[in-house]
This record gives sequence, structure tokens and C-alpha cells, in this order.
Amino acid sequence: MMIVIIVFTVLALDQFSKYLITNNLSLHQSVPVINGIFHITLVHNRGAAFGLLKGQLYLFMLASLGAIILIGLHLKQQRGKRLDLYTFSLTLILAGALGNLIDRAMFGHVIDFLDFRVWPVFNIADSAITVGAILLGWKICIRSSAK
Repeated sequence: MMIVIIVFTVLALDQFSKYLITNNLSLHQSVPVINGIFHITLVHNRGAAFGLLKGQLYLFMLASLGAIILIGLHLKQQRGKRLDLYTFSLTLILAGALGNLIDRAMFGHVIDFLDFRVWPVFNIADSAITVGAILLGWKICIRSSAK
């Protein structure tokens, strides 16, 4: 049940934030929150992370769908077990992949808006994927160093 709550919460925050941004900013419009450090900037990302491989919509959708299915099947096996770091990290990755897949399916691009000026613009789904991947890597390193 906790997995469903986490996925729903991350997905709802991601989609609602994108809805707010797209209804209040025009494409490439930037609003400083902390001038020169953090801005809200509406960008349409037609590629993968950092805009790589632009124009490969169906490849990204297929890869996302594959990851979602594999993670979903794995998490289904975890049902009823305690939510550990491994499961939590996969849950974040699943939620983020779903959020960006929804964008690609509905708009043909991912809506990005968090702009720290020293890093490519990203969104909440990207953040969930990144945090999940870092936690997963950490968990794997802990597990392998314990052997």
C-alpha cells in the first residue's frame, strides 16, 4: 500500500506542477525565484536527460514503458513486505518514469521547469528518478561492501 501512496503522491505533484507551469508561463519564459540562482523556466524537452537524443520519442516511450513494467512486476513481488531503501528507490524511479511517460504520450515532449542556471532545466519526475537512482546505487554499494 505504501508503494501506491508514494507513486501517487510523486505523480500527482509532478503532473500538478506541470499543469500550473504550462498554464501560467509561455514557452521559454523564465521567472526568477532567487535571481541568478533559481528560476522557474518553461522548457519542452524532446530528448532524454539533458536533451540528449532529441526526436526519439517512440524510443523513449518504449524504454520508459519497459522500465515501468519491469519495476512494477518487481515491486508487485515486494507487496506485503517492509518498505526498505531498495524498494523505496525503485518506487521513486517508477513514479518519475510514469510522470515523464505521461508527458511524452500527451504532448510529444517532457515539460521541464526547475532551472538552477548551472544545470539543465528539469522537473519533479526527473528529481524522483535521480534521487531513486542515487539511493539504489547507494543500497547496492552497501550490500556489496557488506559481503
